[in-house]
Amino acid sequence: MLYVDIPTQQEIRLLNKRRADACVSIYLPTTPLTQHVVASHTALGNLSRQAFGQLEKAGYDKRRLTLMQAHMDDLLDDNEFWRLQANSLAVLLTPDDIRTFRLANRLQESVEVSDRFHLKPLLRAVAYRHTAFVLSISENAVRLIEVSANHEPLSIAVPGLPRNAADAVNKSTLNSRGPVGRIQGDEGQKVRLSQYVRIVDSRLRPLLAGLDVPLILAASEPLASIYRSGNSFPGLLAEGILHTDDRTSDQDLAAAARLVLDGHYAQELEGIRQVFDERSKSGRAYMDTGDVARAATFGAIETLLVDIDVAMPGSIDELSGVVTHSKTANSLHYDIIDEIAGRAISSGAKVLAVRSKDIPGGGPAAAILRYGV
Repeated sequence: MLYVDIPTQQEIRLLNKRRADACVSIYLPTTPLTQHVVASHTALGNLSRQAFGQLEKAGYDKRRLTLMQAHMDDLLDDNEFWRLQANSLAVLLTPDDIRTFRLANRLQESVEVSDRFHLKPLLRAVAYRHTAFVLSISENAVRLIEVSANHEPLSIAVPGLPRNAADAVNKSTLNSRGPVGRIQGDEGQKVRLSQYVRIVDSRLRPLLAGLDVPLILAASEPLASIYRSGNSFPGLLAEGILHTDDRTSDQDLAAAARLVLDGHYAQELEGIRQVFDERSKSGRAYMDTGDVARAATFGAIETLLVDIDVAMPGSIDELSGVVTHSKTANSLHYDIIDEIAGRAISSGAKVLAVRSKDIPGGGPAAAILRYGV
């Protein structure tokens, strides 16, 4: 199982508001395979030295720098932390504290030093987690697997999960057509299957509670419909895997699940593009970076798309939202696109970090507004 601790929207808002005399943001790829994690450990040490070198060159207070180095040394020396990793690691560091997030999607190495955190890579992780659970259920068997983009599917042990429908309802078989209490035949079988899915749902609930990870159902009818009618997990996707049986391998289920996820995200983006086109007719959708920055400053953005691969150094006026561009990033000139995203999040906007091809106009950002500004 991937050891992920993806930030919530509330945590993103708090991180976005954070200001300090030095904020270091480090992102790097890692691996859930403990025997191969040494390279990631070494990479973090190198990236942190790069950040500290920037601060030292800028004349940063040596005592404050020593505090930051101590936080990083503690993290590098934490063997238990390094034993449990995912596909990427985010490290957010100030002289006063350090935060880490283990992420399911794979990020490139980067290091940013400013008076605020660089959060755009985290936004991508929050928007598209590249991870899902697949529940494969039939009358004869039930299993839960975890699917991620870059690794083999992992079977998840669920405490108390029944072996099959008969086991769930303490019967030798569900196919008997004789009377069982007040129910019998096909009607009785349907009642027993309903009991079965309620038990499965109750066993999954403690494991899935609080997780913002999609659940994909792999089941045939009528069990698929029965399960959906009794499901309590809000992350269950409307589209499932229909053509499956007890012999379908975890690898085949994972491949089918990735197609379902791709379709789910593509459908979400298509819906956003349609709304963008409609709002454009009334002046409530922007593609120009200056206009988007102003709308973010005034809290007018409902949905924001930002290009995860683009960085535009500069600054945005706190009151007017006017953008000033710069050739290089430093403590005064940060990534404008990241700052736009942060301001939009602070006002409750939905923010998706995507690729340029998914943004209307192909620019670094596009916004759907609640109201015109």
